[in-house]
Amino acid sequence: MSGDPASNGRPPAGAAGTGASHATATPAHAAPPPRALPGGGETRRHVLVAVVLNKPGVLNRVASLMRARNFNIDSLAVSHTDSDEISRMTITLHGDDVAVEQAAKQLYRLIDVLKVQDVTAEPTIQQELALVKIRASDSTRGEILKLVELSRGRVVDLADGSVIVEVTGSESEVDAFVALVRTYGIKELVRTGAVVMARGSGSIEEAIKR
Repeated sequence: MSGDPASNGRPPAGAAGTGASHATATPAHAAPPPRALPGGGETRRHVLVAVVLNKPGVLNRVASLMRARNFNIDSLAVSHTDSDEISRMTITLHGDDVAVEQAAKQLYRLIDVLKVQDVTAEPTIQQELALVKIRASDSTRGEILKLVELSRGRVVDLADGSVIVEVTGSESEVDAFVALVRTYGIKELVRTGAVVMARGSGSIEEAIKR
């Protein structure tokens, strides 16, 4: 009897506590918990200013980086600065703060990019220019010209059946003018996108010279 495993009062190995061990054990095939990915917050409009060397291919590299990070660029305005060797880009896009910050850091690492600044939260002057070709008849031409005057626009061409107007202002001001004249019929519309400069005495271009 002493050689019988059951005679010592203990259950066979693996029989005791099986319910408890199964309740607390993690299956070997269980997937790890999902990681929180950066850039998953609220999307808003951002404005980036990039100072770059005026060389062929720089614009393409900047646009390709933004496309690779799945940003849809709302507008991109480029021109040379007071120096013919340096260009300045104003990029407006939509994204959350973390994703845009990471994109700006990667942009700064590109060859020929001298400085990148997110001026979204800073006090700035933002201006945009638009040319609007508006359908105009003898009966509506006077009304359109009055709207142009009230919007501080400028008529740059008069023709039979149309008026071309130049209007400048913030994005919202240009949007408001376009909405006003849309009822007359817009034949063509082109906009430059925003150009931005920070208020005050600071200068992003002077910062690269230090």
